[in-house]
Amino acid sequence: MAHVSDLIATDIDAYLEAHQKKSLLRFITCGSVDDGKSTLIGRLLYDSKLIFEDQLAALEADSKKVGTQGGEIDFALLVDGLAAEREQGITIDVAYRFFSTDKRKFIVADTPGHEQYTRNMVTGASTADLAVILIDARKGVLTQTRRHSFLVSLIGIRHIVLAVNKMDLVGYDEAVFDQIAADYRAFAAEIGLTEILAIPISGLKGDNITSASPATPWYAGPTLMQHLERVEIDETRLQAGPLRLPVQWVNRPNLDFRGFAGEIASGIARPGDAVRILPSGRESHIQRIVTKDGDLGLAVAGQSVTLTLADEVDCSRGDIIVAADAPAEVADQFETTIVWMAEEPLLPGRSYWLKIGAKTVSASVTEPKYKINVNTLEHLAAKQLELNEIAVCNISLDQPVAFDPYADNHDTGGFILIDRITNGTVGAGMIRFALRRAQNIHWQALDVSKATRAAAKNQRPAVLWFTGLSGAGKSTIANLVEKKLLAMGRHTYILDGDNVRHGLNRDLGFTDADRVENIRRVAEVARLMTDAGLIVLVSFISPFRSERRLARDLMPEGEFLEVYVDTPLAVAEQRDVKGLYKKARAGELKNFTGIDSPYEPPEHPEIRVDTTAITPADAAELVVARMDERGEDYSI
Repeated sequence: MAHVSDLIATDIDAYLEAHQKKSLLRFITCGSVDDGKSTLIGRLLYDSKLIFEDQLAALEADSKKVGTQGGEIDFALLVDGLAAEREQGITIDVAYRFFSTDKRKFIVADTPGHEQYTRNMVTGASTADLAVILIDARKGVLTQTRRHSFLVSLIGIRHIVLAVNKMDLVGYDEAVFDQIAADYRAFAAEIGLTEILAIPISGLKGDNITSASPATPWYAGPTLMQHLERVEIDETRLQAGPLRLPVQWVNRPNLDFRGFAGEIASGIARPGDAVRILPSGRESHIQRIVTKDGDLGLAVAGQSVTLTLADEVDCSRGDIIVAADAPAEVADQFETTIVWMAEEPLLPGRSYWLKIGAKTVSASVTEPKYKINVNTLEHLAAKQLELNEIAVCNISLDQPVAFDPYADNHDTGGFILIDRITNGTVGAGMIRFALRRAQNIHWQALDVSKATRAAAKNQRPAVLWFTGLSGAGKSTIANLVEKKLLAMGRHTYILDGDNVRHGLNRDLGFTDADRVENIRRVAEVARLMTDAGLIVLVSFISPFRSERRLARDLMPEGEFLEVYVDTPLAVAEQRDVKGLYKKARAGELKNFTGIDSPYEPPEHPEIRVDTTAITPADAAELVVARMDERGEDYSI
């Protein structure tokens, strides 16, 4: 490697110590396709002399083979590692590269320019302190420039470098540069970007990258590298904020030590400081700051430490230790901005896991307010979100969490959404603020409990959830089961899909989003009925596993029994008592389960009924018998 410090040869320990203490700047490059993002990063690596001899040889060979510079070195090839990128000459995935100078260490993310890779761009920007937005001097501010600038402002990046690239192709014309800078600043002001430094560059020629270019004597500002070395990083700003330490782990190596480990997200911790545990609200004082190298008298944002407290307080993974005099907020309902990252759409009412810091809770989007056209910034009505779409949504959690608005603290204000079935990350979000109703609505204590109501009925509450295709026989079997339970002296109620749609859910159609809301409402009603001590028989197609899982999770262990009325599509269609399949096949009935809308069969139902092998009466006997086999006679 060409670039080495003199300390490496004379004092390697001093070199390593100096290197370790350098600050780290994370930044991204973004802009329209072919604006030269990868070339710029390649030039930074090359000019920083952080390319090994074999890498340089490979680069020269690749430049002759697949380069775009007529045999000259194509710096973009240092970054565009994917074969598809080299073939198309574009960036698809996020490419990360590390380099350093004598003053600072850097991690740069080369993010894709295409709209269909919006989620990749957001991923790369999520940890960045600065964004380098490239503009082709020949083209000026384009739609993709506006899109990426909006995403940068959305993620909360405050420092912007407007790199007007390819100045060599416009003769280093100052007027061209000034016009582009003025156009961009006018647009940036609309989306709240104010800290902008415009630099005329040529990534290919190296103008104003690491040294001032004689071709632009009219430019008196810093070079790109000079600015990257000097700009304030978020870590400095966060150290000035209030203490926030999300607890990752309760450290209990023996009976005499109990500490709370995590990385300080903001602020400073000192022994003796008053702290509060959220969301419980208990207060204490920091007793020790423990690390593997010994106790510290002070710890700052970015350090991983273990805190011991003066009092025995209830604190576990997912809680946050905060400054007592400047605590975070606690709420369970928020207005958020969500970037959707999955092929399957986000459906309001569907339950997802939400992970904020080390805490994971159940969450559902209660209301998409609007989605944002990232090209025009126009607000559009939305009932669901598709891949790469961005929307402002209200979100509701099953328990309160501690948070700061994302604009104040990315660590305590950012979250991800996880599919409850596949455990895949499907979205990323930013908390804007807590909804007022989260503070104004409180649980009312009731003197008569669920157990008391059930005891009065001499039974144990439960939900029997019948699911299957239309025409499978769910309602028929559920009706027979209720008759048998009533004959046994049980107190029951049936919630039938068609009946409920005549009243409670008459406003819902049959889109995927409406089906999710249909089941969410019914599951909540079933929960209330079991709270009244009843045995509830729910007969709904309920085509999606996620919503059946939501219904199950509302109930205590053992009180939810899934009954899969297993009838093949061909058999259900042959029965077609209501003539619905005929209409669906004729195109007169859209979004019909089994025809043009999917049905996801249960994977592990408590009871499976094969209606091709037994009659409805026998199926009802089977359901009651299986309940008895499980000890579910519901007697108290």
